[in-house]
Amino acid sequence: MPGPMRGAAKKPKNSKNAFLALIRALMPWRKLLILSLSFAALSTTLSIVGPSLLGRITTNATNSLMETGAIDWEPITRIAGMLVVLYVFSAICSYMESFLLAKVVNRFTKQMRETILAKFSRLPISYFDQHKFGDVLSYMTNDLETVAGNLQGSLNEIIVNVVTLLGVLIMMVIISPALSAIVLVSVPFSLFCVGKITRRAQKYFRKQQNTLGKLNAVIEESYSGQLVIKTNSHEEESLAEFSDVNDSLFTAGWKAEFLSRMAFPATALFTNAAYVLICIIGGMEAIAGRITIGNIQAFIEYVNDFNRPITQIAQIGSIIQQTLAAAERIFEFLDEPEEESDVLKPAEIKRIQGEVEFREVDFSYDKEKPTIVNFSAKIQPGQKVALVGPTGAGKTTMVNLLMRFYDPDKGEILIDDVLTREMRRGDVRKLFGMVLQDTWLFSGTIEENLKYGRPGATHEEIVRACKRAHIHHFIQSLPKGYKTKIDEDSDNISAGEKQLLTIARAMIADAPMMILDEATSNVDTRTEELIQDAFDKLTKGRTSFVIAHRLSTIRNADLILVMKEGAIIEQGSHEELVESGGFYAELYQSQFK
Repeated sequence: MPGPMRGAAKKPKNSKNAFLALIRALMPWRKLLILSLSFAALSTTLSIVGPSLLGRITTNATNSLMETGAIDWEPITRIAGMLVVLYVFSAICSYMESFLLAKVVNRFTKQMRETILAKFSRLPISYFDQHKFGDVLSYMTNDLETVAGNLQGSLNEIIVNVVTLLGVLIMMVIISPALSAIVLVSVPFSLFCVGKITRRAQKYFRKQQNTLGKLNAVIEESYSGQLVIKTNSHEEESLAEFSDVNDSLFTAGWKAEFLSRMAFPATALFTNAAYVLICIIGGMEAIAGRITIGNIQAFIEYVNDFNRPITQIAQIGSIIQQTLAAAERIFEFLDEPEEESDVLKPAEIKRIQGEVEFREVDFSYDKEKPTIVNFSAKIQPGQKVALVGPTGAGKTTMVNLLMRFYDPDKGEILIDDVLTREMRRGDVRKLFGMVLQDTWLFSGTIEENLKYGRPGATHEEIVRACKRAHIHHFIQSLPKGYKTKIDEDSDNISAGEKQLLTIARAMIADAPMMILDEATSNVDTRTEELIQDAFDKLTKGRTSFVIAHRLSTIRNADLILVMKEGAIIEQGSHEELVESGGFYAELYQSQFK
């Protein structure tokens, strides 16, 4: 199995670089590819000899008729037998070429899918924050399928047409150098026109692929956001946005196709003019006895065969441009900056206690606008810490820094006196169980979803966690209980029930520390109380971080950090902060007025 193709491209910015990157990506299968193209060349070479043998049959027939008044079938039968053998071997070579090329292209596509998916896991969270899901998905679907489909359809065509062009030219020169010169005069004019047209079509093919990615993003957003769209009566605006992108795709697509199709009439104009001259001069040569009738027949067939690859090469040119436009997007994606590598000798926490310390942490997504400013706090093992504050205060950002989705621009974060920056990212993240506001369930059974964070959990452990999360009774009411198939879009499960499932999943994972980001935002007040009771039991003796807008849910927190504009402005227990009459007291009172 070929190794990963990371680094196959060095930030391709044009078709030449995309072409070179594509060649490098195909190198693991170069032997099969060369063998396939060799069969294509051999098949074409064998078929090129055919018209010459047919011409000899015609010459033998006409000469014997003129000399004896009857056809001499013996040489004709011998030549016909040679033709049969020739065409059979040509067909076998063509089959082998198709078989090997299909194997190469499908292996290439499989490896590229794996490479793209592996790239997803190596990208920083910031990449997904800045790029639309539909456009990213387009790399693995539309772009890769375009490259794979066009490779299989055009690689052998390129070889076949080039070999045909050269082989037919040699055969024409052998038959008549004078007539061949007429054909060759038309070639530079044809190639000049094709080059002009191809260059103009190239930019539209590139725009077509980019716009297709945008269209996927719009469709994905429209599908996943239908509830919000309908709630806000935003259907017309959503359709208008889709129409704008769809119109751009239509314009780029028809211009690319129109220009690529123009190559055929442009080449036909010159080749047909040459064809007329060949017929006139060839007839005069035959009358003068300088060329046989069979050779004229063969030459005319060769002229047709010579014109065909020129036209097809022109058409393949547009396909190549489309392929390179898609390949350029793929390799640009594969060359995106990845998460910094973990340190060579990472620090480890042998036995987790749960002490967490932030030392003068600064961070910003946009370097001109700070998000976290001089954040310092020390959390003792087993403490339940609440982060509160208005929207945009930096609460979720602190969780992102704690989990090493991002690293601070300045300052340090320590767990049990070990710098998180000196630990493996995976080791840091294994220390925390997370329950987020946005529930995420994959397609599978309820039990498979619940075991996601701890595959080895027993059924008894799962049931026990679900009872503590107050979701067991609901699961039992489903047709197949814990074996019921669900996904994120399951209509028979409410938002609150999905949230309870993710809470049970965190309980089963049994991580040393917990992070709850608006974990009770989608449940009713009664269920919220039940969940709070379960979480109190779950977080007992564990360091936990709770982000909540409902301040009623964090009244029993050991420490409340009040954030505003990325900095801690108050800290203390609920009672202390209410009594102080500061910013927290205002927030709390505003929720109960």
